[in-house]
Amino acid sequence: MEVVYDGRCFGCGPRNSDGLQMVFEDRGDEAVAEYEVPDRYQSWQGVVHGGVVALILDEAVGWAGWHSGHPGVTGRLEVRYRQPLRVGERIRVVGRVERIRRTLVYANAFIDRVADGVRVAEASATLMETPTRVE
Repeated sequence: MEVVYDGRCFGCGPRNSDGLQMVFEDRGDEAVAEYEVPDRYQSWQGVVHGGVVALILDEAVGWAGWHSGHPGVTGRLEVRYRQPLRVGERIRVVGRVERIRRTLVYANAFIDRVADGVRVAEASATLMETPTRVE
């Protein structure tokens, strides 16, 4: 299966006005983004929906794979929620490839609050390396 990046990804697509439109920078062995989650992704009052937190972590591991030259689709994502993420809080998201075994890419990601450095959530993932192209 080949996947095509057309800019409409819900997490990172600049052509998706309903999405998060996150931008990850290649920092060598890490994919890094700073972001504030808009209030339209709220769950309980003032708190970001846990599914959106998982999406942010999934984006981080995906971009880590992309930047490392091993793009893929997520086969497994295990999320650990440590703190509630408040709407409008500035966060730093980091994804990192830990190892590659044949066509499997093992990666980790975390979300820290910028204001105090507290870890909000973290994840480990297995990506299945996939041929990709950009349109």
